[in-house]
Amino acid sequence: MIQFEELKLELLSYEDKLKELREALGLDKVQQEIETLEAETANEDFWKDLDNSQKVQRRIAQLKNKVASYESLKSHFDDTLIMIELSDEEGDLDLLGDCKDGVTSFIRDLDAATLSTLLTGEYDGNNAILTFHAGAGGTEAQDWAQMLVRMYQHWSDSHGFKCSMLDFLDGDEAGLKSAVLLIEGQNAYGYLRSESGVHRLVRVSPFDASGRRHTSFASLEVMPEIDDTIEVAISPDDLKIDYYRASGAGGQKVNKTSSAVRITHIPTGIVTSCQVERSQHQNREVAMRMLKSKLIEIKEREHLDKIEDIKGVQKEIAWGSQIRSYVFMPYTLAKDHRTGYEMGNINAVMDGDIDGFINAYLKMESLKTV
Repeated sequence: MIQFEELKLELLSYEDKLKELREALGLDKVQQEIETLEAETANEDFWKDLDNSQKVQRRIAQLKNKVASYESLKSHFDDTLIMIELSDEEGDLDLLGDCKDGVTSFIRDLDAATLSTLLTGEYDGNNAILTFHAGAGGTEAQDWAQMLVRMYQHWSDSHGFKCSMLDFLDGDEAGLKSAVLLIEGQNAYGYLRSESGVHRLVRVSPFDASGRRHTSFASLEVMPEIDDTIEVAISPDDLKIDYYRASGAGGQKVNKTSSAVRITHIPTGIVTSCQVERSQHQNREVAMRMLKSKLIEIKEREHLDKIEDIKGVQKEIAWGSQIRSYVFMPYTLAKDHRTGYEMGNINAVMDGDIDGFINAYLKMESLKTV
């Protein structure tokens, strides 16, 4: 039937791109590396160096995940093609909708996998730590910060990532003054690093009885989560550690002991804190990991040779350099000022539909390196 033939031709037009993806991922070399590393694990001395053995095991898991992701995509292509051919043979138009859905979802997954090949940074495969700060503007800005937190939580959920709140400071009347999210998933940092910067909101404020239009700002810092395999030299003399009682919205979940931890890196003025874990020790561990991640991120961004070269100016926020604007009134539009990408469905954007912005940024970056 003509409908199934057209659908089959559409799917087959992506077969070459699927093969190109395999080459771009370098799966032959990946498979060779897996075999080499697995041979290393069979060495009787392998487990004597626990740090190295754990690093090798993590690398094997990462490489196998890369292979499995491609194989899953290839199976998706083959299964969809078979479904179209069988439906065509049976002449059952009731199955046309399922076939169309199969082609659409395959194209979407192929595009996403192709974009992932652009994530070549040293830490792109890591989890991401997102730190939000409300700008000037009181309750309106604090509400905007909470809206952004919700947007990234929804984005995380839609990608099957795990999202955890590490720290938060409630707003005076509504919203949040600051918050820290940990988003765990393959390439989380690679995708989300493009979101770092100042986000601008234009809307009629629900907190203004006069119904006037307000402009609010909130900043977002994105850094890779650094695991214990990466050494970061930090002198204990450079740290100021404070312990305090954790707080919660509306007085809920308030700790009776001083389990929350705030760490200040004196040379740079960088502050990290955590209050959501059960013990002081756990909160301190998470706060230290966040500090190391922040120092590494700045070192990489500023192209510095040593952590000690980082100065304190990075803690300042430049409110005039917004990367994206979200307009609710007098029209609805979200526009990225770096790529020019825009989306009119502002509600979908606030519900986490920001892949278009992320993809546009990754494509722009890839063109710069050509």
